[in-house]
Amino acid sequence: MFLISKLVWIFAQPLSLAFFLVFFALLAGLLRWRILSILGAAGSALILFVTLYTTAGNLLMQGLEQRFAKPTDPDSLQCMIVLGGAFENEVNTARHGIEFNAGADRFIEALRLAQKFPQSRILVSGGDGSISGIYEGDAAVSERFFPLFGVGRDRLIEERQSRTTFENAVNTKEFLASQGLSNCLLITSGFHMPRSVGIFRKLGIDIVPWPTDYRTDGQVRLGLDFTQPNLNAQNLATAIREWYGLVGYYLAGRTSELYPG
Repeated sequence: MFLISKLVWIFAQPLSLAFFLVFFALLAGLLRWRILSILGAAGSALILFVTLYTTAGNLLMQGLEQRFAKPTDPDSLQCMIVLGGAFENEVNTARHGIEFNAGADRFIEALRLAQKFPQSRILVSGGDGSISGIYEGDAAVSERFFPLFGVGRDRLIEERQSRTTFENAVNTKEFLASQGLSNCLLITSGFHMPRSVGIFRKLGIDIVPWPTDYRTDGQVRLGLDFTQPNLNAQNLATAIREWYGLVGYYLAGRTSELYPG
């Protein structure tokens, strides 16, 4: 399942689909299939236009982010679960540093809460999610990150084996049981929260959704946007990938419902 999901995404993301349609159009042109060549080129152009020059990706992202609102800070906090996906694992493995990607807010928020609630435990769930499996994951890097800001290693619980969100939940359940912890905050990106909550609910793990790492302002409308094609493409790819995950996990029986909220 892990390898299949990786391969599906390589070929099914918007820019890959646009490329394959161009390739199909060229091949059809060489074979003098004029109508098919035109359809392939037009389909590729349409995908590229929607991906680069519309707010479609931001709108999809906004819908995912708004499924769960972040509550106000609790009076007390026993534990928090931080899902991996915030570190540049290839770079950190090579340079032994602490380099973040766009999901850095997951760990910044966890650090804020850890400093506000010094009695709380922090379970970081995240191994190497690459196909090769040769890099250190978020859990390993967190052991270097948190102590820099006064959070002792004795407060950390590192789950280093998971490669997917489903494995995050399965392995986390075992760690929580062994540590006697329950009703923890679940910290992950807002767009990733629906799928994460669905999996945790399916496994009977009591959590409090704690979304962070918002990519939209909550006021996006469908329209044209020629100012930031790179960001538009990134957000559309991220949102579509999340929807692939929601549908795939639901069909596989790994989530409690198609679109948890």
